[in-house]
Amino acid sequence: MATFTIDELVKAAEQLPQTDLEALTTQVLALKAKRATPNLPQNEALLLQKINRGLPDDLQKRYQELISVRQAEVLTESEHTELLQLTNQVEQYQVDRLKCLTELAGIRKVSLMELLDNLGIQSGTYKR
Repeated sequence: MATFTIDELVKAAEQLPQTDLEALTTQVLALKAKRATPNLPQNEALLLQKINRGLPDDLQKRYQELISVRQAEVLTESEHTELLQLTNQVEQYQVDRLKCLTELAGIRKVSLMELLDNLGIQSGTYKR
């Protein structure tokens, strides 16, 4: 079995297209969760993958660009429409993530706040 240093792995990851990098990140997070709890049921592992999935990079980038344009008060009508559409996508992602968190909390029979603490998700993300 070949062994790689962390630096070698990071350099290799830098070469990946964004979609492959996102897939790798999801798989590494699932591996981390599995090692932390080796007998993790498949449904919990799947929920953790969904919870840890980030917004697609292109969506996040464009969303931030349009917010900056809006803050500069030079947003065109078409940009405003696009920003509203992207805002809906971002909010739907957050709703889906919260559903997964709530489902996982139910499976583990803990409160949502306790689950967030256990997973190391900062409370600033979800207000208490």
